[in-house]
Amino acid sequence: MNKELQTIVKLVACQFNFEPAALAAFIEVESGGKGFGNDGKILIQFEPHYFRKRQPYAPSGAWSVNKVDVQSKEWLAFNNAFSINQNSAMESTSIGLGQIMGAHWKRLGYATVGAMWDDAKKSLERQVWQIAKFIDTDKNLKSALKTGDWHKVATIYNGAGYKDIARKYGREPYNISMAKAYGKYKA
Repeated sequence: MNKELQTIVKLVACQFNFEPAALAAFIEVESGGKGFGNDGKILIQFEPHYFRKRQPYAPSGAWSVNKVDVQSKEWLAFNNAFSINQNSAMESTSIGLGQIMGAHWKRLGYATVGAMWDDAKKSLERQVWQIAKFIDTDKNLKSALKTGDWHKVATIYNGAGYKDIARKYGREPYNISMAKAYGKYKA
């Protein structure tokens, strides 16, 4: 995570009374500290199964075969879904540093899902604010982050099967990655 982002994290963490190292660890593990791609577009992950729930009769297309891939393919799938239903596509996509699903727009206090997206596209600071607000609006996630219960953070944010998913893809489990990142930023 670069110095500019670390400064932003410290400022936003103070607004929400979070430990900066914990918020920084969350961001690093979730997105590697990147909110925008090299092309300047916000980083996204389109989730076909969410879109299918919102648009059960949508015709098959690029959206329906997306398998969490490179950004160009994520955008292709998203744009295809967007052409079918804009709001459903935005709600079915996680965005930015925290990879927060658009479906959480009300929880974050936005009037529309489009307003959430527009705000996240403005800056890394707005994306860090969204992550902090998301955490702040879930008492269990907030408590887990504040106490350093990385297993609970991982379970709440990524689901109970997060360790199985990590093993399937040969990755380190989320809770271990969080603990290491926290240690790095705490030092």
